[in-house]
Amino acid sequence: MTFSHSPNRRTVLAALAATATLGGTGLAAAQGAAPSVVRIGYQKSSTLTALLKVQGTLEKQLAPLGVQPVWHEFTSGLPLLEALNLDNLDFSADVADTVPVFAQAAGARVTFVAQEAPSPTAQAILVRADSPLKTVAELKGKKVGFAKAAGAHYLLIAALEKAGLSFRDIEPAYLTPADGRAAFERGAIDAWVVWDPFLAAARQQSGARVLADGTGLASYQRYYLASTRFAQARPDVLRTLYAELEKAGRWTKAYPREAAALLAPVWGLDAAVIEQANGRRSYSVRPVVPEGLAEQQRIADAFFAEKLIPRRVDALAVPLFKPGA
Repeated sequence: MTFSHSPNRRTVLAALAATATLGGTGLAAAQGAAPSVVRIGYQKSSTLTALLKVQGTLEKQLAPLGVQPVWHEFTSGLPLLEALNLDNLDFSADVADTVPVFAQAAGARVTFVAQEAPSPTAQAILVRADSPLKTVAELKGKKVGFAKAAGAHYLLIAALEKAGLSFRDIEPAYLTPADGRAAFERGAIDAWVVWDPFLAAARQQSGARVLADGTGLASYQRYYLASTRFAQARPDVLRTLYAELEKAGRWTKAYPREAAALLAPVWGLDAAVIEQANGRRSYSVRPVVPEGLAEQQRIADAFFAEKLIPRRVDALAVPLFKPGA
């Protein structure tokens, strides 16, 4: 593990340069990559993966295996897993628990590599500071923005059900986090369901109010996945990825201020916002076991009941990687 107790300016600047360079390469350039490359997809909320990227940890730890990481950033989890299913990626950084359900429904051949322990307060239903809305029940007939298939999607369904409503009682607006923030601030949507670090930024920068978070509704577990092809071909690479993610999780919780300082220039957010967001995430990386997939099945059943996926899915049908094997 290469994490130090204080941010390294040179490392941060190098990571920023690498991110800028990647923006022009696209996924197509990686499609013909040799087996010595692991193509990693991540999103802004992929905290541990972002820290590994900033520090150059994987480049060092994978070198003895003759493998180098290639990085690709996505706006949300669903397009990330679509790229994984299309063999444009080998490994997916953490996505919300809802995303694999949509991938399963689409017939994706993916394998669970790891899971983060629940972080229910790291996503919430927001309204503007001047909104007259005080309860979830008042969302009936209102326009609500969120990213399709995100953990926010299930949180909204669960919150509506608890309030005696259904998904059909609101007007959904499928928006990326960036588009959702813009629509929220100009009043184009009545409520916005989003996750950290976007949640922390909206609360601190615009004074957004929380109608409900995931407490008692949606545990918000995040999953790391690989294409089943890659999981079968390179379990050694996945073992290294798992070990480094686990270390990064422990370091982030032990040194929250240092982690936030490293991420601030990469994410373009204040370190204080990031530290607040990180405080709501568990970052406890652990193996995925069948007994831990009960909520996955509840999510799948809820989405099928609302006709948001075309068929029933069995959460236990996804292969599980065993990091200790």
